[in-house]
Amino acid sequence: MNRTTIAANPLETEKIGKLTIQYAVPSVISLVINSLYNMVDQVFIGQGVGYLGNAATNVIMPMTLIVMAIAIMLGNGASAFMSLHLGKKKPKEAADGVGNMVTLSMAASVFFLILFEIFLKPLCRLFGATADVMPYALEYGRIIVLGFPLFVIGVGFSNVIRADGRPKSSMTGMLIGCITNIILDPIFIFVFQWGVKGAALATVIGQFLNAVFFICCMFRFQTIRLGKANFPIKGQIAKNIISLGMSSFFSQIAATVVIAIQNNLLVKYGAESKYGSDIALAALGITMKTSQLITSIAMGIATGIQPILGYNYGSGKYDRVKKTFWLSLVSCTAIMVFALFVFQVFPEEIISIFGQESELYMEFAVKCFRIYLLFCFMIPSGMVVSIFFQSIGKPIPAMVISLSRQIIFLIPAMFLLGSLLRVDGLLYAGPAADLLSGIVSLVLIKVYWKKIFTENPPLFADAKKVIPL
Repeated sequence: MNRTTIAANPLETEKIGKLTIQYAVPSVISLVINSLYNMVDQVFIGQGVGYLGNAATNVIMPMTLIVMAIAIMLGNGASAFMSLHLGKKKPKEAADGVGNMVTLSMAASVFFLILFEIFLKPLCRLFGATADVMPYALEYGRIIVLGFPLFVIGVGFSNVIRADGRPKSSMTGMLIGCITNIILDPIFIFVFQWGVKGAALATVIGQFLNAVFFICCMFRFQTIRLGKANFPIKGQIAKNIISLGMSSFFSQIAATVVIAIQNNLLVKYGAESKYGSDIALAALGITMKTSQLITSIAMGIATGIQPILGYNYGSGKYDRVKKTFWLSLVSCTAIMVFALFVFQVFPEEIISIFGQESELYMEFAVKCFRIYLLFCFMIPSGMVVSIFFQSIGKPIPAMVISLSRQIIFLIPAMFLLGSLLRVDGLLYAGPAADLLSGIVSLVLIKVYWKKIFTENPPLFADAKKVIPL
């Protein structure tokens, strides 16, 4: 039986260090597993198909990121909304937020499934597919797009399940899908000889099992009662959820725009270099996905503490909010400093995991690792600070931070440095954006810090208006 709990919650009583580990570790595992979906495909496609197959997955990635942007926006927004209202001892409003998130997520995922299936070929061309890469991209993309509703369930629902005080359940759901994918990938690619189609099928089957698990979890909430009355969209609640998750949305959408521009510039400047377009496209794609795997550890810590931040800010326990913030920022930065060492010292070993190609391919891939990831240790500043603002109900500074790296710094840097240094300039644009956006994040938190803890937590309007479906 579900129950509405308004008694003392461990989020406001447990020691911060223990609580952070309890929530952050499952979140880290969940996001690492999610990144492994892409990584596993890259490894097995690289071994079984070659770098053209890997380039194809890089072309499809922007479409996946668009859908992920919707899922993360609604999932993170609903999680923050839920935590803030539970902190204020308002479980009914928290349940309305979860129900609205479910309805919005399903509607959005079906819309994009139809849209991308219809316009897949022109989208592949838009996102940088060359004539050689296009057949692989279409074969891979047709199947991946069919799994988008399942993907949305996995990404979005896991956030509110974690906010419900069940971080291990959130982790378990992601683990089920990843293990399935890892088992099926080599069978479909090497045994059945299905190539990129097999990799896509393995991913979608894993997402299906992931979705089934999370749907079951949605009927067993510990802190709220979820019923039919919570699912019709209520205008103000939907607006609050979208507002709280907007920074995550813009961050993902910005990444999509960046990849589209970057892929096209790689094709242009790569063709002018000794490496060629396809090598440039594949090598930087692998670099970015490897970086995504490591940064997902830092992102896991940041998103894992979101319920702790939101609940305690909502209940006015500011000392706990401060301790949680600083602990996560220091931890995430330390992890990325270690990652920097690995990227600089062992790039050849990492690249060889994805398949042995030509000497030119290896040369450019090593250059990608050593240049593009040079200031990766500044990335956690933006992540942690953005999630912090999002968790306490302040979407505007969170949005500014989310947009700073991709839109404000990275895109202009790619055009400027690309025009000056050609394909190498695209690599130097990455660390320039990481450094500058990290500085902006730290400046913003310094400017807002005192004000955050001297004002009352924001109270969302209790909306009764229902938007008919």
